Amino acid sequence: MTGEPLPLDPVPLDPAEKVDLWRQRYFEAQAAAEEFILGEHGEEGLAAWIQANSRITAELLRAQRPAGVSATDHFMTRLQRQLLLYDSVVTSESQPSGTVLRNADCGILRYRKRAARNGVVLTFASPCGYCQELNTAIATRYVEPGVAVSCEQAGDGCTWRADAPHAPGEGATGSPHRGRAGG
Repeated sequence: MTGEPLPLDPVPLDPAEKVDLWRQRYFEAQAAAEEFILGEHGEEGLAAWIQANSRITAELLRAQRPAGVSATDHFMTRLQRQLLLYDSVVTSESQPSGTVLRNADCGILRYRKRAARNGVVLTFASPCGYCQELNTAIATRYVEPGVAVSCEQAGDGCTWRADAPHAPGEGATGSPHRGRAGG
């Protein structure tokens, strides 16, 4: 015996270590799923997985949506919080046509680049295409009818827009109809 703690006697993790470990585990599971699906089923399998994932996520969002919050606002808040999990530089602003979420420095992209530098073999050269396709599919199934959700790449980030149709009689500068309860 060397007197060192046994692996079965771990030292508790501090909160920052827990966050890093959860990110790592999620990343590992996601990478394994992507590799398996692409290896076994090719691009068609990946497209089917995105559709299944978007259906399941939209159903969960419906069940979790707080009273008085539109599906669009709930979706955009979820997306913002997801990006913040990876310390992305994200701002959100309301505009007459809807909401704009600017991800100036994507933490998910930064995290994956760091993993690649550390020898992790990545399934995709960039996660952006997958992220955009998945989240757009979720939005299509979840947000109010007529709301258009789109994403544009911008360097190491992106800009998400949720543009809502105007209520009858509203001009381009009027308040957007965003599916809020009572409004």
